[in-house]
Amino acid sequence: MKNVILLMLAFLLTTNIQAQKKGDKDDEKKEEEKVFINSGLVSSLKFRNIGPAWASGRIADFAVNQQNNKEYYVAVASGHVWKTENNGTTWSPVFDNYGAYSIADVECDPNNFNVVWVGTGENNHQRALGYGDGIYKSVDGGKSFKNMGLKQSRQIGGIVIDPRNSNIVFVAAEGSAWGPGGERGLYKTTDGGETWKKVLEISENTGVNNVKIDPSNPDIMYATSEQRRRHWFGKIGGGPESAVYKSVDGGETWNKIVKGLPSVDMGGMGIDISPVDPNVVYLIVEAAEGKGGFFRSTNKGESWDNMSDYTSSGQYYNEIYCDPKNVDKVYSVETVSRFTKDGGKTWTTISTDGRHVDDHALWIDTKDAEHYIIGGDGGIYETWDGGATFDFKENLPITQFYRVNVDNALPFYNVYGGTQDNNSMVGPSRNLTRDGVLNDEWLVTLGGDGFWIAADPNDPNIIYTEYQYGNVSRFDKKSGEGISIKPRERKGELTYKWNWNAPMFLSSHKPTRLYIAANKVFRSDDRGNSWQVISDDLTTQTDRNSFLVMGKYWPAEAVAKDISTSQWGTIVALDESKLKEGLLYAGTDDGVISVTENGGQSWAQVKSFPGVPQYTYVSELCADRFDENVVYAAFNGIQSDDFKPYIFKSTDKGKTWTSIAGNLPENGTVHTIVQDFKRKELLFAGTEFGIYFTIDNGKNWVQLKSGLPTIAVYDIAIQERESDLVIATFGRGFYILDNYSPLREISEDLKEKEAQIFPVKDALMFVQTSNKDNQGSTYYKAPNPDFGATITYYLKEAPKTKKEIRKEKEKELFKEGKPIPQPTWRELELEEKEEKPHLIFTIYDSENNVVRQITQSPSKGVNRMNWDMRYAMPTTTNVSGSFSPVEGGGRGGRRGGGGGGILVMPGKYKVDMQLWQNGELKKLAEPVEFTCRKLDNTTLPAADYNENVQFARQVNKLAIAMQGSNRLLGELTSKVENMKQAIYTTPGASQDLMNKARALSVELESLNFKLNGVAAKASGEETPPAQVPLNDRLGDITYAHMGSTSGITGTEKMNYEILKEEFPPVLDTLKRIVETDIPALETELNKIGAPWTPGRLPVWKE
Repeated sequence: MKNVILLMLAFLLTTNIQAQKKGDKDDEKKEEEKVFINSGLVSSLKFRNIGPAWASGRIADFAVNQQNNKEYYVAVASGHVWKTENNGTTWSPVFDNYGAYSIADVECDPNNFNVVWVGTGENNHQRALGYGDGIYKSVDGGKSFKNMGLKQSRQIGGIVIDPRNSNIVFVAAEGSAWGPGGERGLYKTTDGGETWKKVLEISENTGVNNVKIDPSNPDIMYATSEQRRRHWFGKIGGGPESAVYKSVDGGETWNKIVKGLPSVDMGGMGIDISPVDPNVVYLIVEAAEGKGGFFRSTNKGESWDNMSDYTSSGQYYNEIYCDPKNVDKVYSVETVSRFTKDGGKTWTTISTDGRHVDDHALWIDTKDAEHYIIGGDGGIYETWDGGATFDFKENLPITQFYRVNVDNALPFYNVYGGTQDNNSMVGPSRNLTRDGVLNDEWLVTLGGDGFWIAADPNDPNIIYTEYQYGNVSRFDKKSGEGISIKPRERKGELTYKWNWNAPMFLSSHKPTRLYIAANKVFRSDDRGNSWQVISDDLTTQTDRNSFLVMGKYWPAEAVAKDISTSQWGTIVALDESKLKEGLLYAGTDDGVISVTENGGQSWAQVKSFPGVPQYTYVSELCADRFDENVVYAAFNGIQSDDFKPYIFKSTDKGKTWTSIAGNLPENGTVHTIVQDFKRKELLFAGTEFGIYFTIDNGKNWVQLKSGLPTIAVYDIAIQERESDLVIATFGRGFYILDNYSPLREISEDLKEKEAQIFPVKDALMFVQTSNKDNQGSTYYKAPNPDFGATITYYLKEAPKTKKEIRKEKEKELFKEGKPIPQPTWRELELEEKEEKPHLIFTIYDSENNVVRQITQSPSKGVNRMNWDMRYAMPTTTNVSGSFSPVEGGGRGGRRGGGGGGILVMPGKYKVDMQLWQNGELKKLAEPVEFTCRKLDNTTLPAADYNENVQFARQVNKLAIAMQGSNRLLGELTSKVENMKQAIYTTPGASQDLMNKARALSVELESLNFKLNGVAAKASGEETPPAQVPLNDRLGDITYAHMGSTSGITGTEKMNYEILKEEFPPVLDTLKRIVETDIPALETELNKIGAPWTPGRLPVWKE
């Protein structure tokens, strides 16, 4: 009875907590809606991903459908989860908008591939590491996921599912790499993740990084624990609590197994069970004093044999995979992956010819072991010949960028960036095609891990590009040459201390001036040919070994001590004032901000900041663009297990600081901050989980979500000419928010307005071209922005239809428990036939002539649409059913902004906005002027483009008449055929009447031949010599200049003159048939009582 009561209390408590959580989320949503300036208001300002995909990015895990290995999931280390159903020909991101972007593990239920488990928080402890928020589960094949708990686990080591019972799942929780506590250890659920029980606990510093189930007996399990810690100042990669464990009772109890294993401290380990003989278990061990190695057990882990001293780095690798066919063959994925065929005695490297190094994941086909998929820092590779050759999946845009920069190239600027282990590169922000930017359009400027990069503002062929530890080169884009220009120690000077991510930038005061920093600041005035040291060591110069790690001081022999960490005490943030030459700011990895006002002759330092723990990493410094006394700073406490957003402002050149973190989320570590160049209060902050903006200098922050997944934003660049916001994400490549200028216009005052059109940026006119076609579905193309003039507008409220009004009233009555009046069938029918409210945007030229009208469905908030800068295309209407003003016209609705005729005249235009509702047209916003500029990129431009426009107008008039005639001809032909049928079925109808109808059919067919000619009998077959159909000539002159801005050709003029001569007789004949012949024939039909025919008014007399 006592147990029952406890269960009931637990159930009630759980239910109450779940209800409270739901209530909390609802309250958060309502609170956001109360704030006028929120994410929803600006949701139409969408980020555009430009890739690239050619470099791909770090892969953490695979989950392959064993029944259909064309279908599998990919866990991307810091780029979510992706799914393919066609062996990587195409991919779908299935985890974009959940609480984490860093993924460790993906596992599918062996009994139901639609059940997918995802462990968040990448399973390693290297320097560039994200963190997760627990375990997620999908029951619909990745269409949706639910967080199942363990939110404080931070990093997940692995997931295994009991093959006998899908509700039994084990999760190896590593815990935070940067601090103690949280949810770490081995967890088990027996109810599909609803509740969890910790079945293996080591300590607050040690979690579990591997768990495996014996395929022959699922009650037998193995787990490895890993004691590790990383901070900015150093790293410990192992300890006495790292061990191997075994369970024989389905994970309920565990025993440490040590026989034959190193007796010293161990670090990261990998373990696997041979599916050929489950008695054989393999283990790879990192250990202190060089005593790590590769071990084999032939008695289910009871004892181990050291097969060789081969091991790899436990902080980044040490993952092993047993071959499904050969008990002695094992794969180890690492910098250069390898395999053994003799149980670990000897090892052979896997070819890296045409393949990136640094592997992390492997799937081997159980039916064909020569076929496997391997994933690493450079993406996914597939082999069908055991690793001799590889196919690269070059269509995953998951590159990890540290930094981003832009240039001022015309007509489109370029984007520059440095990546995690995938080079530094430059590529176009967009191009002239309809398709978008291709992988081949990107250029590598430097190899390795890339960081800061910039192009000379006066000569874009000169690019300064950097790989890790300040190794900066000057790259010649024209020749492809590069030369190292890294500052070197002066005679007698101690070695400089460089950070992995050493800051560098070009001065805005002198284009040949370059700054870079180690523990000192350097300046070059001659493009890096020579350097001046302009500071002493600006760090605290604190010994990294003076800090406790996991509560103790560690000896030099500790496992992987400080391996793969930067020297501590380095400058990591650097900026200069654009307003005052010589005013520089430097920030360090040990929490110091230094300032000089005289170009480095003297420096002042600040080491304490309100609410910021001592020694916190300075992630960004940003000198104000409007006031030389103002500077902004951001701090990153992640590697101290501190996830708070630290962002500050100083108004006295760094002497004192005030937090402007405002309402940024508590786990929103700030990586970068930039200021708008026109509105000083407009700031942008890149955080661990997205990008935010503020229009009030940090009092209130709003997330920009649209088009952007949950992702870390490491850097932000503003392209000033275009007012584009370009961001470097750590795992999903580059994103661009095209023309963010409407954010400058947003204020609380906007909510008092009914509507507003924001300033329209000048639009560039050109003819869009095509890329290479027919390249298959793997061919990656990053989309260009929508072509044309972008019109951004605000609408306070979207007008409602009668149906919407009725349903809102019914909803209120239902809530109040009152009777709901039922509409009649007729009222419901009229609701469906109601012409919906719509917005009409009218484009005028400089002489107030209407050029185009664009119709849009009303939507509350800030919205965007595009006008393609073309005149309306002559066409005929074809309404099926009820008229709808906003359906069927492409982006611009019925009178849409796309699909027009030739490009308009370059020059000034304006646009206004009206609302049509209930038969009335209401003006909503004053006209806004903008300019359409023609791109000068043609070899044979028109001498006078106005001649093209006037010719097009003449052609349009003719086209409307000819297209209408063609449609009318078809209707008349159908009408006469119906008349013939009616005559034939009417008793007593004369043969003379039938002959009149037949004669009319012959005449109509003759007109059709004149207009359309004779269709070829088969595709591509030529028709016999005949007169050119009039519509062929019309097509030539109608579409000739849709893809060209060159002058009108003589052939076009000839065609037009022929049409002027030959079309009028056709029109005259049609007129006679419509006005005389058809009415006469219809009168005769009425006289003889013939059945009704289309278009004829029935007659009736009693």
